[in-house]
Amino acid sequence: MKIYSGPLSMFGAKVEIAAHEKAIPFELVMVPFDMARGYDPKHPEVLRINPKRQVPVLIDGDLELFDSTQIFEYLEDVKPEPALWPKGARARARARQLEHRSDEVYFPHIIKLMGLDERPDDPAAVAAREGAAHYYRAMEETLGAGDWLAGDYSFADIAFYMAQLFGARKGAPITGETPKLLAWRARMTARPAVAKVAGAMGRYLASLGRPVPDFLPI
Repeated sequence: MKIYSGPLSMFGAKVEIAAHEKAIPFELVMVPFDMARGYDPKHPEVLRINPKRQVPVLIDGDLELFDSTQIFEYLEDVKPEPALWPKGARARARARQLEHRSDEVYFPHIIKLMGLDERPDDPAAVAAREGAAHYYRAMEETLGAGDWLAGDYSFADIAFYMAQLFGARKGAPITGETPKLLAWRARMTARPAVAKVAGAMGRYLASLGRPVPDFLPI
């Protein structure tokens, strides 16, 4: 099995963490990247397999997949244990919804901040940070008295951890306003699979002289 990812790919990192959590052996191929040009030129295998021209891409024999969620579902089928969706149809549906919300409801706020690094007081940047803070408060309520977002540790936790890492990088960090969420993040960071992947990202940022969120192991 090969996983094509990138040194600053949030979506690739989600897949890497899931594979490590399940102890699925894989070859990691980091595609070329630099801060000025991004992922251009694109890796030829990524271009061949993914019409969206993005990582992650997975190759397992004659099977070729793209999209982090689709790849994860395949990993879950290949190796059901340890499970990264909770048991029960309703619990799994809630976890899948949380994973989707992380990508499609929360992360768009952070994407807006990526174009406003030099203009933190721009009304669009202020609105994006407020949107992220609102999402953090919602996740604080979702956690309740539990340790994980969907009851059991799941891909929903992996997805939101990586998304909020980029939020921290772009000026919308989790704060003391949501102490349960801060404790959740500490539990996530302590997981060996998470520390392995997120730590590599932190070291990459440090090697470029870029700020590294203070919760990342490097």
